[in-house]
Amino acid sequence: MGSERWFVLGAAGLALVVALPILSLGWIAVSGSGGDWAHLLRTVLPDATRTTALLMLGVAMATGLLGTLLAWIVTGFDFPGRRVFAWALVLPLAVPTYIAAYCFNELLHYVGPVQTGLRALMGYRTRAEYSFPEIRSLGGAILILSSVLYPYVYLATRAVFLMQGRRMAEVARTLGAGPLRLFATILLPLARPAIAVGVSLALMEVVNDIGAVEFLGVQTLTFAVYSTWLNRGDLQGATQIALLMLTVIVALVWLERFARRRQGFTAGRGGMAPPPLVRLRGPAALGAFTLCFLPLASGFGVPLFILSRYAMNRLGDLADPALWRALWHTVLVAGASACLVVGASFLVTYGLRLRRSRSLAALARLGSLGYAVPGTVLAIGLLVPLAAFDNALDTWMRTWFGVSTGLLLSGSGLAIVLACTARFTAMGHGTLESGFAKLSPHLDMAARTLGRGPGGVLTTILLPLMRPAVLTGFLLVFVDAAKELSATILLRPFDFDTLATHVYAQASRAAFEDGAIAALLIVLVGITPVLLLTGALLKNEQDPRR
Repeated sequence: MGSERWFVLGAAGLALVVALPILSLGWIAVSGSGGDWAHLLRTVLPDATRTTALLMLGVAMATGLLGTLLAWIVTGFDFPGRRVFAWALVLPLAVPTYIAAYCFNELLHYVGPVQTGLRALMGYRTRAEYSFPEIRSLGGAILILSSVLYPYVYLATRAVFLMQGRRMAEVARTLGAGPLRLFATILLPLARPAIAVGVSLALMEVVNDIGAVEFLGVQTLTFAVYSTWLNRGDLQGATQIALLMLTVIVALVWLERFARRRQGFTAGRGGMAPPPLVRLRGPAALGAFTLCFLPLASGFGVPLFILSRYAMNRLGDLADPALWRALWHTVLVAGASACLVVGASFLVTYGLRLRRSRSLAALARLGSLGYAVPGTVLAIGLLVPLAAFDNALDTWMRTWFGVSTGLLLSGSGLAIVLACTARFTAMGHGTLESGFAKLSPHLDMAARTLGRGPGGVLTTILLPLMRPAVLTGFLLVFVDAAKELSATILLRPFDFDTLATHVYAQASRAAFEDGAIAALLIVLVGITPVLLLTGALLKNEQDPRR
């Protein structure tokens, strides 16, 4: 029981890391004057709320439709390039939303290659002679965010389509159902929970985004928090908006869990085999190829083309010390965050394996809610208690020892590490929980009967078997922390740039080309977990010739 107590305390500490910024937000919000809220309610919130709602609605519709359609095409039909598209359609997840926004603007800007080529082809001399859609708009934001976030729906929905099994498809076809009717009447209703999960994850990314919406001039609630705090100096107002955002996120989490409340699948022996593929030829095959190619080219091809093109013109930047400092800071923050997340998650998941306690499970769920909290909200909630601790410590040291400690926590990269740890704990917890679920509890029992205690079972039996799950969890958290912008930009101390803030700074002064190498590094790092995600899908692929 003594060892189990340490696991309970570890879970409580993990939950506290996540709960602290949220409790801090509540305290700051109620301590402010009512006049701040009244002013925000009149001038800021109506437009910001309406813009956020329209952006979320547009992204939900686009990602839901596109992700589901692509999953159905690559799962149910055989056409040239299908096996490549099956995994390549996930690649846009490697592109952060803010980098996608910068790249689309460079491509579609007045002096970009598209409009330049259009003027040369049609003989236009000025912008007034032709009409071209403005990418820096709400519609442009929906297009850009959807092009890199649809894989959330694609992954979840395709997994469900693969799980439906050969028998279900064959029975429907013997009753006269064609591919379209089979999709509309059987596959789509069964995939609704997965679609809801994927759309909810995409919308969480939309609410968390700050770099893309600011660059595109879309005044969302996230941007309102950033602007109210830094531009207007109104911390209380920023926290009040942040709490409103938190309410939206809680609603999304509830929607995702509500969609999964009855999700379950059963299949007899052989029933989980992938459904047979319908071979497409001629125009139908060309149409399927085109439908798969366009989203991939938009979400991954465009950023890769722009970044590679600019990076080749900026090879001299490889000698810039600022780039290497940003890379080192990124590795430092992401590595520390990944270590903390994996360590804490391992402590909690092993505690749940030792003892199925409701209190421990509740603490674990609380500690995993950080992913649902936008980075901007976490940043504000963390900065205030960290600054209060620094000020109290500095006052005490001055009084008793005449030494000033300065800003030890809030003035260092540790604040960013804590924010990333709180936000990405769900990833580490989910990965390790899945890893433990694959290990039979009889392993623990056999080792315990041979005299091993909980620590001995962990170090000699479970830890070697859990190495792949640990490495996967570490890698996933490392990459997401390396891409994190919304919390980093608010918490970073002076002269502490990561690759994400380095790119953001260059784009903010209309010199995105100067940050192309840093942006390309972020995308290349992000490809690694995407390939891990697609590895499981490839194992379930069916050879259409069988």
